[in-house]
Amino acid sequence: MTEAYLVVDIGTGNARVALIATNGTILGVNTQDIQYQKDSLYPDALHFDPAFLWQQIEEMSLSLLQTNNCKVLAVTASSQREGIVLVDKTGKALIGMPNIDHRGREWDDLMTDKAKIYQLAGRYPTSLFSALKIVGIQKRRPEIAKEIGAVLSISDWVEFVFSDVLHFEHSHASETLLYDVERQEWSDELVRVFNIDKNVLPPLTASGTVLGKVKPAIANQLGLNADAVVIVGGADTQLAAKSTQPATNDVVIVSGTTTPIIKISEVYETDQQQRNWTGRHVEPNTFMVETNAGVTGLNYQRLKEVFYPNETYEVVEKELEEVDGSNCVASLGSLVASEKTPILKGGFIIDAPVSHLLKRADFVFATLWDIACSIKENYDCLDEISKHDKDYVLACGGGVQSKKLRQLIANLTGKKVIVCDTYRQSSAIGGALICNQALGKPQLNRVVIDETLPNFSSTDKANYNAWKQARKSFREVLS
Repeated sequence: MTEAYLVVDIGTGNARVALIATNGTILGVNTQDIQYQKDSLYPDALHFDPAFLWQQIEEMSLSLLQTNNCKVLAVTASSQREGIVLVDKTGKALIGMPNIDHRGREWDDLMTDKAKIYQLAGRYPTSLFSALKIVGIQKRRPEIAKEIGAVLSISDWVEFVFSDVLHFEHSHASETLLYDVERQEWSDELVRVFNIDKNVLPPLTASGTVLGKVKPAIANQLGLNADAVVIVGGADTQLAAKSTQPATNDVVIVSGTTTPIIKISEVYETDQQQRNWTGRHVEPNTFMVETNAGVTGLNYQRLKEVFYPNETYEVVEKELEEVDGSNCVASLGSLVASEKTPILKGGFIIDAPVSHLLKRADFVFATLWDIACSIKENYDCLDEISKHDKDYVLACGGGVQSKKLRQLIANLTGKKVIVCDTYRQSSAIGGALICNQALGKPQLNRVVIDETLPNFSSTDKANYNAWKQARKSFREVLS
């Protein structure tokens, strides 16, 4: 029987379960949308029902295991950063809050010394992070707050359900504002800022830790062998980066719903202007220095559904070759680390009256150009903070299936863009690599499937200047 790993990967939009052989072959992947509900007690709050999410995980796992004849050696999990699950003292889940939940925004004034928090937590503090989600629960959901026994990242909660071991993995802890990133421990000082009981923060664990065997009841229900173990995974961005098997000082672009631009570092690096995040990687004694282009891939996906609802991405790519970016410019809410505030409105700029030369591919090209320019700006910022001297960047995530986007990134950054065969399910593959390490299995050889060389042209220069002007216009007129 094929030896394999069951990898649960909880993203922002959907939950996936992958069955991956120890040699890296993906035997199957099942996906379901995550169901979010609004919370009327807050202006901007979303939550999910952990019990329903677990039901989805069970369904997807059973379907995979029933259709693939394999021996599962281990289970691990990956999940969206900043998302958490609260459980009571018996381990029962109370509520799940995703990364897009901002219920704590009203209590931003608790953070009177944001520079100090940045220095300890490695990121400028906002309601994105877990601490203010907990504060929001304390302020308006006392019936939940009084029952809290532990706070878990979503993937740590999944592993807890499989193993019955409470823990919090370091890369996820980096996203809480309660963790001293440099010292690699929960911070008494940060816990006091948010008035959170430190006893609800579980013991910290390293990615790759074997928690123990899968609980017998779950093993029986899913048909797993009795010796299958649970291995600590980590945050989805870190595991995606791991799938590229980067070396120290490599830069990895993770092109997904958002686009983190990451440098692998052995040094804790912060910035006087507080433009970057620095968090723990899933590798021992290693950091990820990061800037982030914000919502990018999601824009491309949604606009592809508008302009090419029934066509494949191959059709899109073919039509993109017929346009040069001169007929349409876009600014769609991507982020630039050097800017102090986001641009809250966006759209497309075209000549008026509408040109007969305008095609649907112009709008998609403009979307990809917006993504590529934002990546370039954030890469430049990252390079200022932590010098990157290599002539290449690694790239993974669903966004880099676009050859056009890869070429635009190469042109604008001046770096060769290297894509490996693991790019599509990068977080899940990262989880499989973690399991191989934990169980002493042979590690996968990195297989490069594409190297895109930079070819910056006068057209690119004109389009880049037009993008910068459009971004400036949207900020001045609509923000």
